[in-house]
Amino acid sequence: MPTVNSRKKLKDYIYRKLGAPVIEINVDDAQVEDRIDDAVQFLAEYHFDGVEKVFLTHTITQQEYNQKFITLSNPNILSIIRVYADDGLGGSDILSARAQYTLQDFSGMIDADLTTWTINQQRLTLIQQMLDPEKSIRWNRITNILHIDTDWETELPVGEDIMFEVYSQVNPADYPDIYDTMFLKRYSTALVKMQWGQNLSKYDGIQLPGGVTFNGKALYDEAKADAEKLEAEMRLSFELPPDFIVG
Repeated sequence: MPTVNSRKKLKDYIYRKLGAPVIEINVDDAQVEDRIDDAVQFLAEYHFDGVEKVFLTHTITQQEYNQKFITLSNPNILSIIRVYADDGLGGSDILSARAQYTLQDFSGMIDADLTTWTINQQRLTLIQQMLDPEKSIRWNRITNILHIDTDWETELPVGEDIMFEVYSQVNPADYPDIYDTMFLKRYSTALVKMQWGQNLSKYDGIQLPGGVTFNGKALYDEAKADAEKLEAEMRLSFELPPDFIVG
């Protein structure tokens, strides 16, 4: 069985699945493209194979400092989990509090036990959370504007490097094997079949030579039931759990 690793191969698969070339599929190519886009979008928003957790770096610009928000240009970002910035306690700077405390601890590690060292690290983490709690963020996918509720003058000056932990949509252009996922093949076929039934519903009741009658509504209803069943199965088995902590 050939691998469906491109958009064109997925379209060919859908046509064959619906009966082509034996049966004429009354769907325009642009309509098929739209239904594939709908299927890919649904996969990205609800299926764990459609997203990946990534870390993106960013440097604060003068404009962002003046306006106190960041406009993100990555259209594949689906959600932002948290923002990391140098806090002075947990940074990589050798003069940071955590680095100095760790060096001091390791100087006596030969005679010390790991339990004491672990307790001290947990205490330092608690101090960090009290003195520099996790930054509250506000972000909207429509505006693509990220607000970081903090003191920008001290925490996010111009030139400060920060890092975003985000969920990003898997881009089919970069990873075309996504077209070969079983859900995407079945779901996009169901959507195209719905489109086919909707197109034929205009001719319901018209009798062709030989006694054949168009029944687009039945085709549409059958495809709609298939699509809803697939959506329910996917969300039950493959949807990521919701985040309980929202920035």
